[in-house]
This record gives sequence, C-alpha cells and structure tokens, in this order.
Amino acid sequence: MGSKIAEECGVSPAWYAPPGGSGGMAEDVVPATDSGGTVEAADHGSAVILTTIFREHHLELIRMALFIVGDQPTAEDVVQDAFAAVHRRFDRLHDPRNALPYIRAAVINGCRGVLRRRAIARRFGGAYEPPIWSAESAALLGEDRREVFLALRSLPRRQREALVLRYYLDLSEAEIAEAMGVSRGTVKSTTSRALAALAGRLGEDS
Repeated sequence: MGSKIAEECGVSPAWYAPPGGSGGMAEDVVPATDSGGTVEAADHGSAVILTTIFREHHLELIRMALFIVGDQPTAEDVVQDAFAAVHRRFDRLHDPRNALPYIRAAVINGCRGVLRRRAIARRFGGAYEPPIWSAESAALLGEDRREVFLALRSLPRRQREALVLRYYLDLSEAEIAEAMGVSRGTVKSTTSRALAALAGRLGEDS
C-alpha cells in the first residue's frame, strides 16, 4: 500500500522530488468526471474533502514538518504545497475519500526535497541552520527537551522521519509505511535503529 500511495502521489521509490517542487507532484491534473457530472462538481467534491482534512489535521502536519525541516515558515510552505499537489491529482487517488495518507506522503516528500536542497547549498558554502535547531532557540527550551531536539537532529533523515511519525503523530506501522513509501518491515527496523541511536546519543550527552 505504501508504494501504491507513493505512485499516486507522483513519488519515486527513492523519493526524488521533481525539480522546482516540494510536494512531489509532477503535473497539474484536470479533475475527471463521469457523463452525468461536471468539472466544477468534481472539483467541489475534492475541495470539501480537503477542506475538512485541512481543518482537522493542518496543525499536526505543520508540526510534523517542523520536526523534520527545523523552521516553521518552511514547514508551512511544505504543507501548503502538499495540499495543493494532492488537489491537482485528486481524481487519480486510489481512495479519494481517505486523502490524509496521500497528504502525509506529500509532506514527507516535500521535507525531503527541502533537506536535499539544503545539502546542495552546503556544498557551495550556503549552510543553513534552521531556527528550531539553532543555539538561540535551543537555549529557550528546557534542558531535557533541548537534548532531545539536538539528538533528533543528528539522526539520519529516514530515522528522524520514522520517530516523528511514530512518537509525535502516534501513527501505526502501516500508516508510517504509507507516509514514507516503504514496507512495514523497513519501518520497524528503521524505528528500532533510530531509538537505539537516540538513546546512545542522549547517553553520550548526559
């Protein structure tokens, strides 16, 4: 199912986002309709579903992205792009009435695109320190929380994603697999390695 959602969200197995976009959707799609409907009616239906998801999950999606990319403006942009991208491909979703997993997948892909572009910028001397991970921001946190943030930052991208999805959003292994575009076995092993690495890092810092 994870690979199915990834395909419908326009995401390759390696999660390479198309150039110029953070949401992983490669093209605009005109909503499809049957012989008895209209483009406007189909578009209205997708808008109602996505508006409901936006109202119920917008904040948690921004916070999820924030933990991964490290600053709120970028997190907000990623989530906005994800909603727009899923809306453009709405008629191609396997289960349009349950669009939240597709949006989560698009948000994860958007975060990966942001981190990839930052890595490229660092090669040319354009290092970027997200505010949530900066020394100034960390100093405002309690010591325990600061240590967790810094330890989380040190993890590989996929491990960080798995922990945020599991312990921040409290998603099941199946839901995490859908969002990350991997198998449940990969989720289990990645989460296990991430917890061990995080525990080791916190132990080293204590």
